[in-house]
Amino acid sequence: MGNDAPGRTGNDRPDRSDQQLEVRAITEEELPVWDRAIARGFLRPHVGDGTEVRRLSFQPGRYLAAFDHSDGGRCVATFRSYDSELTVPGGAALPVDAITAVTVNSTHRRRGLLSRMMCRDLAAARERGSLAAILVAAEYNIYGRFGFGPATRGHGWRVDVLRSGGLRADLPVPTGGRIDFLTPEEVRKFGPELHERWRLTQPGAITRPAVWWKLQTGELTLPGLDWKEGFTAVHRDAQGTITGLVRYSIEDIWDGAYPNCTLHVQDFLALDRPTANALWKLAFSVDWVKQVCALNIGIDDPLPLLLNDPRGAKPHEDNFDFMWLRLLDVPGAFAARTYAAPGRIVLQVTDPEGWAEGRWALETAADGTGSCRPTEEPADLALGVSELGSLYLGTESAVRLAAAARVTELRPGGAAKADLLLRTPTQAWNPDSF
Repeated sequence: MGNDAPGRTGNDRPDRSDQQLEVRAITEEELPVWDRAIARGFLRPHVGDGTEVRRLSFQPGRYLAAFDHSDGGRCVATFRSYDSELTVPGGAALPVDAITAVTVNSTHRRRGLLSRMMCRDLAAARERGSLAAILVAAEYNIYGRFGFGPATRGHGWRVDVLRSGGLRADLPVPTGGRIDFLTPEEVRKFGPELHERWRLTQPGAITRPAVWWKLQTGELTLPGLDWKEGFTAVHRDAQGTITGLVRYSIEDIWDGAYPNCTLHVQDFLALDRPTANALWKLAFSVDWVKQVCALNIGIDDPLPLLLNDPRGAKPHEDNFDFMWLRLLDVPGAFAARTYAAPGRIVLQVTDPEGWAEGRWALETAADGTGSCRPTEEPADLALGVSELGSLYLGTESAVRLAAAARVTELRPGGAAKADLLLRTPTQAWNPDSF
């Protein structure tokens, strides 16, 4: 599920004179009207009742809505959050507030509803102990106002199988391993445990709730969203332990009597490089497939270099910002991750809500640990909490943000010093919408 359906703009300020709009948490009994409102907000026909699906993830106080009492109490805006974990550099799991299902009907934009729901949720999340909040933004100019900044990117490849020559024969693969196809029931059985192991190896990855697996495997469906069974294969090592998974669909296209099919990779999890190579070999060996599309894999994934001719891989046209992050506890968040180099930098941070406001000294040690504490020392870099969120996982560059006038160097070399401490060998990546 994504965020921010059409119908909102950056000018979403509360109208204090409008006393007919009530923002509150819904009850479980109100899920049907909430479900209808979210379908309207995401421009989807309300062709069925998704209440039973939403009931599985319902938590009192975490499903918010706005009701217009001048229109009989109609539900005109929706908002949901749930507790998740975000893997940070070094492998720690950061407790975060995952925000989704954000809609405001086009009839009620610019009336402060998003601001009221967001501010209420973020304050509650901080009180619960969440160190950050995350979301996926469909519209770029909305969430910076609430302190969110782009923290991961989506990235992918389209590979012409014939032109690329397929995968190189000299790639290492596990000795004694095997690949098996799974039924949807088996995916639900084995997939969650593999993902739990995998996500702690990938900065930027988040937890997958149980209902995620039910929706992805067709046990549950949301009305208006088609599900078709594809193909899921797992790699097992010589001891029978599952070390990787690939889930894909086939676009069945023929050029007259000649097959011209495209394989679309939907999920790719590998605990090690040899397992990844074995799964890619499978994908490139499927009969009739002329193109392999992996439209959301890590920016650092070496897929083109695995090919006999890397020029057979072309970047997918949608190289886009994906998961956004908002820090709620600066000392806690920066103490949780690790760092590649020892050093010290002082950051002057502005935050409309005040949670990250102040001057912070980030100090990192040779063993990779770090701390972030308030200080009165002169700052090296001035930035907003949104930009701090973009830098936190190490994917964005302070030098790049300075060139775009998004951060300000208060001392020469301040941006480069920040990059030295914050950048990571492998960029953060989150494959999951939510």
